[in-house]
Amino acid sequence: MRLGLVAVGGLAAFGLLATAWLTAAVARTIIVPPRKRQQDVVIVGVDETEGTIELRRSADTVISGRYSLWFSNDRGHARIGDILSETDETVTRRLDDVSHGELRLARSGRIAGWWYLTPDDLGVGYEDVDIDTELGPAPAWLIAAHDDRRIEDTDRWVIQVHGRAVRRPEGLRAVPVFRDAGYHSLLISYRNDGDAPSSADGRYSLGDTEWRDVESAMQYAQERGARHIVLMGWSMGGATVLQAVTRSQLAPLVRGVVLESPVIDWVITLEAIAGEAGLPVPVSRSVFRAIGAPWGRILTGQRDPIDLARLNFVRRADELDLPILILHSDDDGFVPSTGSRALAKARPDIVQLEAFTVARHTKLWNYDEERFVGTIRIWLGRPELNA
Repeated sequence: MRLGLVAVGGLAAFGLLATAWLTAAVARTIIVPPRKRQQDVVIVGVDETEGTIELRRSADTVISGRYSLWFSNDRGHARIGDILSETDETVTRRLDDVSHGELRLARSGRIAGWWYLTPDDLGVGYEDVDIDTELGPAPAWLIAAHDDRRIEDTDRWVIQVHGRAVRRPEGLRAVPVFRDAGYHSLLISYRNDGDAPSSADGRYSLGDTEWRDVESAMQYAQERGARHIVLMGWSMGGATVLQAVTRSQLAPLVRGVVLESPVIDWVITLEAIAGEAGLPVPVSRSVFRAIGAPWGRILTGQRDPIDLARLNFVRRADELDLPILILHSDDDGFVPSTGSRALAKARPDIVQLEAFTVARHTKLWNYDEERFVGTIRIWLGRPELNA
């Protein structure tokens, strides 16, 4: 009997250790900036002379539109366009160009929404500027609304806040529509994104601290004449923007918010990620507890816990008082559109939801540029944004 109890106790202890290990591993994948991105697209063949590329069928490769293809562990970059032909196993697409790298030698890569890599690709003038944050200077791009006028001549600014595990170029796709509407564009970096200074723990806070760098950008814009700011957040940048408009002392400068594939409620998003990974519910719950509790730093390396309740804007919907445009696809594949739909339902007086059915995560411009641009253009013309 004693041996049996010892065995049961040993199994229980092993189970607890396994759960703790899995909890730490999952939590770290969420809050630790990745050093490498998964190369999940199989490259079957490349014909640069004909301008074609053949890819293995996947959720990302079968969607029409134009995209970036990163390869050789992100050391190479190409742009791919329309689908030219398909089989049961492969998709052949137009190969627009290879920016750098040896694509013909690559066997795998990843599809991304970035199209423009720097403001030079847009063919417009810009400044490399530094934003003074509490952690030090963070680089940003400032693109003027007009090439032939001073920055101070226009007081309308849009601040672009990129998503998790990406950088400033993500927001370049939205620059032309804002520029046409007379907005200067400030594309910022923020803590732990690889461009801006890192925090002490080197961990993402899912928007719970990153918003302070957005506030610093708002301060910079104000000092250069901004009196009318629109914040645009992509994915986790959406969560960060919502924190800024509800916690920053500079929030009165903000006239409206645009959210692309945003995280409205991190619990919904994390539950979806856990479900896709096949994690048991108890493990998912332990991950939430670890991220949100002081003791969790032992497993995650966080300096401070993340207040997941504060990141839930379905529950906090009543605190919002600005016009909000949300663009989200129901087949997002990473951040469920559930939160966006719930917020739109809770606040139909201020929230406009432009729901796509096919586009994937932060790739709405790539899938349907005309609809993406047209929706933002019309929204920017709303009377409350132009009073």
